[in-house]
Amino acid sequence: MPAGGTRSGRLRIIGGRWRGRKIPFAAFAGVRPTPDRVRETVFNWLQGWIEGSRCLDLFAGSGAFGFEALSRGAAAVVLVEQDLRVVQVLQKSAELLGAEHLEVVWCDAADYLQRAPAPARERGFDIAFLDPPYRDRVSHWARRLAGSGLLARPAWIYLEAPSRLEAERLATELPPDWELLRSKASGQVGHHLARAG
Repeated sequence: MPAGGTRSGRLRIIGGRWRGRKIPFAAFAGVRPTPDRVRETVFNWLQGWIEGSRCLDLFAGSGAFGFEALSRGAAAVVLVEQDLRVVQVLQKSAELLGAEHLEVVWCDAADYLQRAPAPARERGFDIAFLDPPYRDRVSHWARRLAGSGLLARPAWIYLEAPSRLEAERLATELPPDWELLRSKASGQVGHHLARAG
């Protein structure tokens, strides 16, 4: 239980070596994991690229994407989160799983894109997850990520946006060298996969 006596929710990992394991997430901080069926779709999209990849989750929240990626064979994962309470729960989850090759960074997303350490820049990230808290700004964060020098070439980027933002419009708002490959709507949320480089 985190400091302050607040309770965590529970998140189930749906595939890979930790399939079925449950870990805490910071429900008390308003964190809401992406639903299981959506995560299953996303990792089906990424199936050929997860093994051995380096992954960045820029708005970690529950850590669902990062822990799922590690479970499915990613070589390294960086979780970036600005809320210290959420960072503490992510660290607890990592300890429960015995997760190696996982780094939890307490930092604002914009600061991380500007000041990520040299090792992160040398190889770059093969996969990035962009699920900002204000999803209508996802194209803004896509452009910032593209300009950060943190992406490998090629790289695959998962984006969440309001379902009212149609795929055709989103495609026009992405960086010029990004191609929108897949899109699916689930309720009020749109789920998209893009390729950079």
